[in-house]
Amino acid sequence: MDMRARRPAPWRGQWPVIGAVAAGGGIGASARYGATLLWPTAAGAFPWTTLAVNASGCALMGVLMVLITELGSPHRLVRPFLGTGILGGYTTFSTYAVDIERLVDARRAAPGLVYLAATLLAAMAAVWGAAVLTRTLLGLLGLLELPGQRRRSA
Repeated sequence: MDMRARRPAPWRGQWPVIGAVAAGGGIGASARYGATLLWPTAAGAFPWTTLAVNASGCALMGVLMVLITELGSPHRLVRPFLGTGILGGYTTFSTYAVDIERLVDARRAAPGLVYLAATLLAAMAAVWGAAVLTRTLLGLLGLLELPGQRRRSA
């Protein structure tokens, strides 16, 4: 008889999380694909659609993180479904990298560099701005205490 302690299987108990991420990822990727159908980018053109998708996805992530981390404890599958799944499937930083490569290959290095910087700045500004705006709105609604503000008693 083997006296060594048995390790639990690494996937044990993780199937609901994997399912939530997969379901959310399908929804997010479908939304991103829909955006490319509604607003296609011609070969060699500036990839406005990918920029808009990534910036809007980052803004939604800023809202989501404030709601999840500062308003309470949601169900354990909310973050994997919405954050990793839907928003992870919706945003597309791999396409961002391919878009830069395509612009450079088309001898459009300057727009490629602008796109490189603009996407990073837009994404960071979107997540930060959305988080600040969400905190402010929640504070004004009395659902979250803002710095220097006392929470209204019920």
